[in-house]
Amino acid sequence: MTIKSSKLLVEEALKEIKTLEPSEAKKLADENLCNLIDIRDIRELEKEGKVEKANHIPRGMLEFWLDPESLYFKEGKLDMSKEMVLFCAGGMRSALAAKTLKDMGFIKVSHIHGGFALMKQNGFKII
Repeated sequence: MTIKSSKLLVEEALKEIKTLEPSEAKKLADENLCNLIDIRDIRELEKEGKVEKANHIPRGMLEFWLDPESLYFKEGKLDMSKEMVLFCAGGMRSALAAKTLKDMGFIKVSHIHGGFALMKQNGFKII
């Protein structure tokens, strides 16, 4: 049995999804043209801080919270007509998560290159 490495899964995802630089994501967020979604674990948010105006959806719940047919669907939490812009700590989990949303049928979905680490350096307000 051959198991794909997590590195290979991320590389494959990056070929299929849209990647935004932090500056591009900030412009979209500032103009209220996207749902900025932080998929980091709650412990990461508590330790490192949160991006102002970002929605927190833990990676493990993403598919369930965004599926209108799921018991866990968060009605009204996000504007489903806007682009879903995902980020994690460094950009790997968000790449996989963006591919999953694309697989679910979301068309306007992307992730932020470098994640929270680069966002902090590119003008996002951390609270």
